Order: sequence, then C-alpha cells, then structure tokens
Amino acid sequence: MATLKDVARESGLTVSTVSRILNNRGYISDNARQKVADAMEELNYRPNEVARSLHRKSTNMIGLIVPHIRHPYFAEMISNLENQAYKKGYRILLCNSQRSEREQEFIDMCTGNQVAGIILCSGTLETKKFGRVNIPVITMERFRDNGTASVECDNRQGGELAAEKLISCGCHNLLQVGNIANQPMPADTRAEGFRSVCEREQANFVEVSVQEAQYYNMRYSEILEDALQKYSQTDGIFASSDVIAAQALQACRKLHISVPDQMKIIGFDDMQIATITTPQLTTIHQPVKEMAEIAVSLLHDAVEGKLIPRRTVLPVHLVERETT
Repeated sequence: MATLKDVARESGLTVSTVSRILNNRGYISDNARQKVADAMEELNYRPNEVARSLHRKSTNMIGLIVPHIRHPYFAEMISNLENQAYKKGYRILLCNSQRSEREQEFIDMCTGNQVAGIILCSGTLETKKFGRVNIPVITMERFRDNGTASVECDNRQGGELAAEKLISCGCHNLLQVGNIANQPMPADTRAEGFRSVCEREQANFVEVSVQEAQYYNMRYSEILEDALQKYSQTDGIFASSDVIAAQALQACRKLHISVPDQMKIIGFDDMQIATITTPQLTTIHQPVKEMAEIAVSLLHDAVEGKLIPRRTVLPVHLVERETT
C-alpha cells in the first residue's frame, strides 16, 4: 500500500509539501498540486482521513445545514456551495433540518465529527446557542450576533424594486405574499421594502402571510386563490419566492384572470422555474453563486485564522420577463 513518502518520491516534492497540499494549508502552486494528483493516481494512493483529522483536530468536511432540500432556492444554493467547497479542498456533510428543532441536533453532530466549520442556511437557532460552537459558523440570509459571519442579499432592496416595477406598470391594488406567520424569515425584509415604497407612492396594498406547513410543502394555491377572491381588485402581486409566483400564475388561470393583461406578477430568487412557466416570470435576481463563493471563502479564511468581515450584503436586481 502506497504511503505519503511514496507520493513525495513519485512527485519529486518533499513530504512536508505533499502534506500541505493534502491538508490544503498555505499557498501551493497549481503545478505542485497537479504533480501530487498525478502521483496519487499513479500509486492509487488514498489519504487516511481519520489520521489526518486526528492530527489537525478537524476534517476537511463542512457541515451544511439547510431547512428544505426540495425547494429550488436551497437546491441551487447547495449545488453552488458544494462546487465552491470542492475548489477549496472541502467536502460537504449535508443536513436537512426541515424544522428548527433539528438544527441543534445537526450542529452537535457536525462538531462531534470534527467538521472544519458550519454553513447554516436561514437557521432559526437561538442566538445564545452559537456561543457553544467553537468552530466557524457562516450564516446565509440571516445575521447572527454570535455567528462568525453572515452572507446575505439585499432583501429590502428586492422588495422596493418589485413595488416600484408594479406601480410603474400601472398597478393600483397590490398584494404581497410570502411571510411565514410567527417565524422570522428573509421574506420579512422583502415585505418591509415593498411596504415602504407602497406607502411612499400611496398605493393600496395588502400583505398575506403563509403557514409554516405551506412553506415546507410548497403548496400555496389555496391561500392564493382565497386572497385573489377576497381582494378582487388586485392587479399586481409580489411573491417572496418564484415558487409562490408560479403558483400565483396557476391561481390566476383557474380564476380566469389574464396575466399580464389583468394581473402583473413578480417573484423573487430568479431560479430556473422562472423561465419555464408560461408566461415566464419577472423576478428579483438573487446572486446565489456569488453568495456561495463568499460563504466558502469566509469559512476557509476563518479556519486559517484570518480576520473576516462580520456581515456581507450583496445587491439584487430585477429581471423583467413576461408577467409584467
């Protein structure tokens, strides 16, 4: 069985250099990395992960905790985070919390398995519990005082852009859908931005919250149909996700409301679903790829002991398609 010394001999590098490459420590040239990769393939060498983790007191794993793996936004985020982590020499340990009570269980599991750090997506974990975690914790779309750092998009800006667009299209009675009742979410600040523009422009608007079960099941048809029948003068909808916006399209079709002639609709996220509906969805683009790149880089720098910014907020922009 090949050893680290064999890889060093085959690659023409020192044992310490090969070790640094395998442990992703310090600057290493692409040429040196390739030499080690070729030598490992030639010798069929596989690093002993258990021994490496004992030596470093951590593994090359990142714990990734998400509340919802079926939702298009989280599926896209997971894909981008995994890709960026791989480029930095990490692997992903994926945890689907589904409900908030499982987040603490998964955090305990990640720390028990000596992960290098944790990326927590839209977590609901109590802030005080972060103080017990002695590894980097990067939060996505949620700023936590006790977290290491957060990466967010400008949700408030997205709500403002949506309201401004609907009003500029001639809408007078607007409907905002997406906040989860009694549970803080990024959609809350989207609604705040939307509300501020409506109040500034003196536009009529109604806000409709959804239940937690509807969020996890991604079934919004009933609440959308009820809202459109109750607020029959509605001529513009801002949905806090493309999933809700797509189902708003279905509700309008069922109620014989023509889009975009009688109703304008704007979603949020700019996931693939926005381009496969008929008509295609106007939406707020969230820079998921860039957010993933920054999150992994921040975690890596924190592991290396570097100073990192506590909060990073990226701008969003409106992508106009056929529903406006």
